[in-house]
Amino acid sequence: MRRGTGRLAAAALSSGLVAAGVIALAGPAVADDVPVNHGGATATLGGLTTFDRVVVREGGKAERISAGLFEMSVDNGGTLQSYSVDIHNTTQDQAKYQEVPWSASALHNNRNAGKIRWILQHSYPQINDLDRLARAAGTGTLSEKSAAAGTQVAIWRYSDRARVNAVDRQAEKLADYLYEAARKVREPKASLTLDPPAIAGKPGERIGPVTVRTNASSVTIAPPTTTVPSGVKIVGKNGRPISRATNGTKLYLDMPAGTPDGTAVLTAEAATKVPVGRVFTGIGQHAKSQTQILAGSSESTVSAKAAATWAQNGPVPAVFARKNCAKGGVDVTVANRGDAPLTYELAQQPHTLAAGKTETVAVPAAEDQAYAFALTGPDGYEKTFGGVLHCRAGSAVTPAAGATGTGATDTKAAAGNRPSAQLGKAPVSTPESAAATPQTAAEDGDLADTGSDSSVPLIAGIAGALVLVGGGTVFLVRRRKAQPPQA
Repeated sequence: MRRGTGRLAAAALSSGLVAAGVIALAGPAVADDVPVNHGGATATLGGLTTFDRVVVREGGKAERISAGLFEMSVDNGGTLQSYSVDIHNTTQDQAKYQEVPWSASALHNNRNAGKIRWILQHSYPQINDLDRLARAAGTGTLSEKSAAAGTQVAIWRYSDRARVNAVDRQAEKLADYLYEAARKVREPKASLTLDPPAIAGKPGERIGPVTVRTNASSVTIAPPTTTVPSGVKIVGKNGRPISRATNGTKLYLDMPAGTPDGTAVLTAEAATKVPVGRVFTGIGQHAKSQTQILAGSSESTVSAKAAATWAQNGPVPAVFARKNCAKGGVDVTVANRGDAPLTYELAQQPHTLAAGKTETVAVPAAEDQAYAFALTGPDGYEKTFGGVLHCRAGSAVTPAAGATGTGATDTKAAAGNRPSAQLGKAPVSTPESAAATPQTAAEDGDLADTGSDSSVPLIAGIAGALVLVGGGTVFLVRRRKAQPPQA
């Protein structure tokens, strides 16, 4: 396993945000700059922009908090709007977020997640004609503030089973209407991913495929950079160099026989609107910041990356990890595309993987607790996976003194409690025109304008430099002998 094991590090998936539309091939020199999620949008939370007051009842107490629409700035261009699906946690000021599937969030086991997406499609800001929304819901005059607060209340009744009511009468009527009218719809697809996020093989053959999954109309492909060995190129299914991709396009890495052992990173980039209903979770020290769900998007820059490894002989591994909220841990997938068995140890458990085989190993992790575990091989090879698993709505997190904003109360933060048995469906009144359903909003509607800026105070971060973020993982590699190439 001499030459193959040293390249396990290069097989880690990464992705990030760059401006509109490129798939490029980067060599080892850029490996340290590769972001750490599996694809889509990453953004910075700006704070509540359009909101009003609501009352949360729990354990015999009633407390007022702010509830409404957040705004996020997408890395390298674009703006997102979102609501909370995590009432008992607070937001962290300027928290970094990334786009993830429902399976990697607090919605992973919520049978009403589809109803939350329906609410997003049929209320503010997707319907920003407030007169039309008011007529459909039978509320009377709605302001942007009352529309945002009423929408957030309806969402929390499904995301957290919270007993929550809007202070404003019209907002409460809107919340009742949305709660009663909601129907289940499917989870939206990612804005952009590459599947699988790691590939491996031998020179002289096409390595792959990697399938492009996107809602963008077009993804452009750039030629390999000068840091990649001569003759290495990205090709399509027909074997010809490819200059543009769409959803479902299969990509391969092609190289001449005899190409020196090495690694590369494939980067897909596009400009698109992130689909309404995509979930955003905190990254790094912001991993416990309140989970958000997308309510609107401008055209934003998104990207995804996949790592490639190749070697002449021996085991040739491709490795990536994904958070698995349903199982309460991290799934580490290892593929051996070489001609010899791959022997490794993961979380102190030994494994041997035959040539041509793939296996996924589930590593347990405790909710809201930092974890770290290693994958090791011969010759001092070590890869460490670390982070925080944040999968439950209402998981404990302690806010800083005076924290306010969605999920924090006027005098005492509501964070730190899991939903109790008393948090059932909020009392719902029947609006006069509950049968009137507003016209279906666009699946991926434009971002609506919002009110004045507001920020949410910073709360304590999470210690640790190694973090699992969404589907991706930060890897630390140590090798006491020859340092392997990095992707």
